[in-house]
Amino acid sequence: MFPSRVFRGDPHHQSGGQQQQEQELATKMLQIQSKRFYLDVKQNRRGRFIKVAEVGADGRRSQIFLALSVAEQFRGHLSAFSDYYASLGPPNPDTVPDDGKLKSEVMVKDNRRYYLDLKENTRGRFLRVSVQVSQTIPRGGPRSQIAIPAQGMIEFRDALTDLLEEFGTEDGGYKGELPEGRHMRVENKNFYFDIGQNNRGIYMRVSEVKTNFRTAITIPEKSWSRFRDVFAEYCDKMKEISDKTTNSGQETPEPK
Repeated sequence: MFPSRVFRGDPHHQSGGQQQQEQELATKMLQIQSKRFYLDVKQNRRGRFIKVAEVGADGRRSQIFLALSVAEQFRGHLSAFSDYYASLGPPNPDTVPDDGKLKSEVMVKDNRRYYLDLKENTRGRFLRVSVQVSQTIPRGGPRSQIAIPAQGMIEFRDALTDLLEEFGTEDGGYKGELPEGRHMRVENKNFYFDIGQNNRGIYMRVSEVKTNFRTAITIPEKSWSRFRDVFAEYCDKMKEISDKTTNSGQETPEPK
């Protein structure tokens, strides 16, 4: 079956008056033997990435996430694994290592390790891709993983190539954690300060909320310092006015 692609509308679509936290930009579906694989290009405030979901004949689902830069590395490894697989002869149980591994590679991105293992068992040869978050899971702990039948590695690589050619290999997004939102109450009003990110960059949304009333403004990050300076200038001027008013209301003491 040929892979199919479905595009998901406007990536800036808003639901319920709030911008979605995660947008789906494109998807591809592959049928490899009895398994279906979905490659979804998604975007959130951290940038763009590919979610790879494997659905077995019994309906079981497993998935991994690849930053676009990792997906580019993975594409290269798929070519190498495919070449190695093509050089192998017919399966021979006598020549298979005890752990079933024929070839292995490791990819590292931030705090994640991606283990690529071409393996062989009684059902055939396949590429197992497993992900371990090294900072939160001890070595040898549970991993999220998928298994691609060896015969479908080239088809999988070609589908990945189509997506990377369209969306590039730059992860984009902010490289660190965005600051947490803040809340401030003034009399009967609530003000919320939320930091977000879209395709135009990082922004601050300032929302004023009262009963049955809500309004908001969005301030691009590049103008934050200018807003700060304007606020500081008004604060200084209001302090001067307040001090003058206070001083003018005081009686001048009579000289002795």
